[in-house]
Amino acid sequence: MTLLRFYRSTIGKKLIMAVSGIIGIIFLILHMVGNLQIFVGPDRINDYARFLHGPAAEVVLAQRVVLVVALVLHVWMAWQLTRINRAARPQAYTRREPQVTTLASRTLRWGGVFLLVFIVLHILHFTTLDLDPTFVELDVFGNALKAFDSVWMVGFYTVAMLLLGFHLFHGIWSSGRTLGVSPPSRAPLQRRIALGLALIIAIGFAAVPLAVWFGVVP
Repeated sequence: MTLLRFYRSTIGKKLIMAVSGIIGIIFLILHMVGNLQIFVGPDRINDYARFLHGPAAEVVLAQRVVLVVALVLHVWMAWQLTRINRAARPQAYTRREPQVTTLASRTLRWGGVFLLVFIVLHILHFTTLDLDPTFVELDVFGNALKAFDSVWMVGFYTVAMLLLGFHLFHGIWSSGRTLGVSPPSRAPLQRRIALGLALIIAIGFAAVPLAVWFGVVP
């Protein structure tokens, strides 16, 4: 019953959302580091792919299970918190004094929906290889060259990474406040950390399609 009360409470939902978000961030950092090996050359990135599907296959499978659970919880908590906020908002609330907002907070909901669609398409594109029959399994380098030979695909991935950066900035900062590691301040360190980490991850991911398009890779 205690766990049920925790889940039903607003703070419980926020904590679940924060922890599931942190799990996602850890995965993004690891995934980004793996992707950036494409700059070393085809042998390096393809050997890395073979390692993930060979000796590390069981670890990858466990990681995917954790990620799926974290993603479902994150989206579910976001949806429930949105409903709670709307239900608690009185009609007169629409006449409240303007509050300071950021582009990241204003794009949080629809940006999150876009990213959810992107995740599904990205999996179908590079993991299951269903979107392009010419892709070769475990040939990550060759598949990336084919995929990002299209300006539309490069644009789609770049926009997704831009929205990811906004989402991460707001999410990391708000998670720090939810978990109590970022006390109120006019110039909170947590905000600067959130901005730096969001920029590193977004630029790190966007670098691959942009580098392929502009001929930096190969």
